[in-house]
This record gives sequence, C-alpha cells and structure tokens, in this order.
Amino acid sequence: MKRRTLLSSGAALAAALTLPTTTAAAAAAQAEQEEPVRFQLPAPNGPYPVGTVALHLVDTARPDPWVPSRPCRELMISVWYPARGGVARPVAPWMPPAAADRYLSLLGLPPGRVRLGDTHGREGAPVGGPPGPLPVVLYSPGADASRSFGTGVAEDLAGHGFVVVTVDHTYDAAVVAFPGGRVETNPAGGMDDYGKALAVRTADVRFVLDRLAVLRAGGRPGVGRTPLPVGLRGALDLGRVGMLGHSLGGAATAATMLADGRITAGASLDGGAAGPVVAAGLDRPFLVVDTLGKGGMASTPALRTFWSHLRGWRLHLTVRGAAHQSFGDDALILPLLAPLLGMSPTDLADEVGTIPAQRAQAFQRAYPRAFFDLHLRGRGRLLDGPSPDFPEVDYAR
Repeated sequence: MKRRTLLSSGAALAAALTLPTTTAAAAAAQAEQEEPVRFQLPAPNGPYPVGTVALHLVDTARPDPWVPSRPCRELMISVWYPARGGVARPVAPWMPPAAADRYLSLLGLPPGRVRLGDTHGREGAPVGGPPGPLPVVLYSPGADASRSFGTGVAEDLAGHGFVVVTVDHTYDAAVVAFPGGRVETNPAGGMDDYGKALAVRTADVRFVLDRLAVLRAGGRPGVGRTPLPVGLRGALDLGRVGMLGHSLGGAATAATMLADGRITAGASLDGGAAGPVVAAGLDRPFLVVDTLGKGGMASTPALRTFWSHLRGWRLHLTVRGAAHQSFGDDALILPLLAPLLGMSPTDLADEVGTIPAQRAQAFQRAYPRAFFDLHLRGRGRLLDGPSPDFPEVDYAR
C-alpha cells in the first residue's frame, strides 16, 4: 500500500543526494543556465470558476501521535468550491512556496530547476455556482504525499458544484507548510507504520468534519486570521458528505467510513484495505478503482475480502494501462521530472503506466465526479456500465 513517492523514484536519485560537493556545485551551476522545467495543471472544464482557501486547524484534545513532543495535532486543509465569476483574486500556488522549496530540495533538485506553477483556484473568492448548500467531498492523499497531489480532481469537482476539502496529514506527508513559513517534514524520512497511520488519518478526518460543522454553525474552524470566503458557511451541506483517497488515502476512506456514519459514500483510487473494515465491510456506496499492478484486487487479498463484505452499492473499476501513480497529479508531474531524476522509460512506466497522461487525467475528471454525482446528488449514468468514451476502463459489480 505504500506510495512510492518522488522522494524514492529512480535509482539515480539516491546517488544524486550523495554527490561530492564539487559535483553538486557543478550541477547547480549548469542548472542555472538551463530553462526551468515547468508544471502547470490543465484548466478545469466545469461551468463554474474555482475558489480556494487554506486553513490551519489545531486539535487541542489530541497530542501529535507522530511527534509526542508536540502537545496538539496540527493540520492544514484546503477548501475548494465554485466561485463567483468576475472577482479579481490571486490564484493559489499548486504547493505553498515554502513547502515546494523544501520538497524539491529533498529530491536533490537545484533551486530554480523546477517551477511547480499555480492552481486555477482564486484565493478567498466569494462562493458562487449553483444554489447551496452544496455536497462536500473530503480528499486524503497517499502515504508521504501532500494534499497538493489531489489538486486536479479537487478543482474539477469544485468547478462542477462540489465543496472539496483536501487534507495534509502532518508528519505522514512529506512536507506541510504552516502559516508563517514553518514547514514540517516526515521525521522518519518515510512513513511505514500503516496500521497507526490509518488510525491517525481516521482521527484527522473526523476532526476535520467536526471543524466543518463549527464553520457551518457560524464559528471559526481554524486558528489565525485567515478570512473566510463570503458565502462559505452557507455552502456546506454536511448531510451529503463523500470521501475520496489515493493509495493509503483510499484505505483511510474505508476505515473512516466504518468509524463515522457522517460519510455517505467513499471512493478509493488504487488503495488497499486494512483494519476492522476488512471483515466488517460497509453498508454505504463504495467505489474501488484499481490497476493490474500494486493496488489491484487480484494482488491484494485483504481488498478482495473487503469487497466481498460490501453490502451497499458497489462498483470495481480497473483502468488498463494505468499504474499506481496514474491517479492524482503525479501522472502529469512525474513524466516532467523523470529525466532530472535519472528515471529510465521502464522506471517511469512502473510509476505512471503506459496510459497517456491525458487519458489518466480524463478518467480522474470523469469517474470520481460521476460517483459523487450519483450518490450525493442522485443523477448521472456513466457508472451504469462500460462507456465507449473510456474503452480502457473495465467494470465489475
């Protein structure tokens, strides 16, 4: 279930991190003369502009489970929503600059060699879109990943009238930037205690839901002075809540649904299943998306057992040609970074598969939205059966 992140991609990366100082200096000097590699998400295609706001949450009732010296559990979330058109606001960066700098330095990439670009979300823009309140979707990324890697799917859902909340699980994520420029990294250099991580993520998401309820009731959900977008409180329909996750985030979706009945429907993108939910199953809608490799039903006995115990609406989709990192923004970023990380074509295919990046992106824009449209809005037919528009997608009930 472990997400093989950019931090561990390519055998050449480990060697690069131990280059002699003179070689590293020469590489940095050469990089300064080269055109930066630029990543920019494709524009979302929904009918509404997208707004976003980042919030700092503090759970004072819970010491941090990964760093016991911290008396409180701190999280960063981003809220994405349909915005009012015609409002001039700056767009949010794909990853906060302090986090991006630290992340790229952990990869061994020289400063300025990679530009991670911006999102399409206008920071703090007033809420617009369809009449509210709107269904809410929570997003949990893979192990060692940042909430930034779910930006593409978050923007798409927001542009089609959902409120999406992406969550950084601090110290599980590779990097998390807090207000004031503080950046926290995984102190162990990589998370590998999945049982503990699932319990922590479950508690994180339940706390986020509690803070959204405070927001909906008119209170302030986070700390600091971040102004809330006009109309956000009235936009949240906490009676229609879904959850989506990639890899470990998919397993966390299932585990959190077992623990918290507030989540109406869940979807897992190449994630496994672990803990009590494997035997207990769920009585609410659940979508399993997998590949023929790492996270697939065929190679994961616990996922097959979990599937057999699903008692509500269920659907199993396999995306042929995809690999574990075909879901999320990795599918677009990794091909750009592969030459810099010394990844061979075979290494890259192991990560993102052979499916064209635009097809992976098309899947991510169509199928999660179709699932939440069906189960949070009661509309849509894409999930009824195989679609000629997506011949690479296999269906199983």
